[in-house]
Amino acid sequence: KYLRCSNRTHRRSAMSVQALDKEAIPDGLRPFRDRLTPRFLEARSQVIDFITQDVIPAVPEFQKQRQAELDKVSHQIWAAEPPIVKDLRKKAQGRKIYNFFLPEVSGLSVLEYAPIGELLGAFPLANLAMNCTAPDTGNMEVLEKYGTPEQKEQWLKPLLAGQIRSAFAMTEPGVASSDATNISSRIDREGDEYVINGHKWWISGACRPECKVFIFLGRTSFEGALHRQQSMILVPRDAPGVQIIRPMAVFGHEHDHAEIVFDNVRVPATNMILGEGRGFEIAQGRLGPGRIHH
Repeated sequence: KYLRCSNRTHRRSAMSVQALDKEAIPDGLRPFRDRLTPRFLEARSQVIDFITQDVIPAVPEFQKQRQAELDKVSHQIWAAEPPIVKDLRKKAQGRKIYNFFLPEVSGLSVLEYAPIGELLGAFPLANLAMNCTAPDTGNMEVLEKYGTPEQKEQWLKPLLAGQIRSAFAMTEPGVASSDATNISSRIDREGDEYVINGHKWWISGACRPECKVFIFLGRTSFEGALHRQQSMILVPRDAPGVQIIRPMAVFGHEHDHAEIVFDNVRVPATNMILGEGRGFEIAQGRLGPGRIHH
């Protein structure tokens, strides 16, 4: 067992060293070498410098602060973000690599962003500091692409600033939720409000105290064209009727993936994203890029 762990650690260390070599082209990109732009090499160098000069030296303090936050709560999922993350975010902003998942920031194609994502996967603290973590990346893209000016002001701006986090409430027990047409939660219009009822689970990021808003997928109609029955709506985490039941466990290990009941949750009609019946359309726009981000 010790040898197996030791070998895994050695392989991981070797991979990390190779990934941080600014002069080397990642093996997976060699067949596409002629499609890489000078911007890719510049961006990759910027991210590697951030990891080696700012992130790696901050890891001991991050771990110390993380333990201090863990000591304050009954379970790790309720622990607040260590304060040093804010300092690292400022450094990422100073290096102009903050919100790097956005093409407008990175200046990269999907092909070129993929190995950047690989780097961020190998160094999760860099991912967090650069505000490139799931599920916020996809949620920010939804708001940027489909949100109203008021929705962007209230939720997108603080998400982009790293002031709050978010979650995407789609998956449900009892149905094959990977197909959005199976979703059964209800979003019913009553005057100037929508009333939301549903049972969700495996909702990533919903437990952390920084999570302040859900993008909720439900049905505004049970008739008509199958792909026009679903809608997405913004639900504040602290709205009356939102009940986080428990964190979900994989092989006995509990993580920040919540089971949530929405019981007669009322939100303003202006929280609807894009319009009734557009949820399936939005889902395709969100889930596709998410496969690249994480």
